[in-house]
Amino acid sequence: MPPASDGSSHWNKEGYIVKALDQTTVVFTSRSANEGFARAVAACFATQLDPTLDEIADIKTAVSEAVTNAIVHAYPNTLGKITMRMRLLEDLQLEIQIKDGGVGIPDVEQARTPLFTTGNEERSGMGFTIMESFMDTVKVRSTVGKGTTVTMRRRIARRVGGGQ
Repeated sequence: MPPASDGSSHWNKEGYIVKALDQTTVVFTSRSANEGFARAVAACFATQLDPTLDEIADIKTAVSEAVTNAIVHAYPNTLGKITMRMRLLEDLQLEIQIKDGGVGIPDVEQARTPLFTTGNEERSGMGFTIMESFMDTVKVRSTVGKGTTVTMRRRIARRVGGGQ
């Protein structure tokens, strides 16, 4: 049976259907003030899994990096749209997808290299490295001229009496 077409389920790498238990999407403009908004929304959504404060801090940091990349690099000198989709998956997993319709990344592997940046000297080039250190998986898809999608997953530790 194929996964639902509404995006609520998908095939995992083992060939099983993974169902989204809850999901929400927010769309906002690429203003720097919205980085804090995205962090707060992701943290609030994640609380359904009863994470620790450290887990929340990790998620907020990863979201901050992904959204900042979209604000700074996807839409240079202009405003654009950023879409953040969050899903609670089976087995206490949180999936957060940050998507922009900006300029795209010509070489994703190079962009994921620590200290590589296309920005000015203010930028550290550590955004993807930071995302990878705080999340279990980070996938990046990009098409030049069409935009970039960063999909991050984090499993929340199961605690007695908490979570699902």
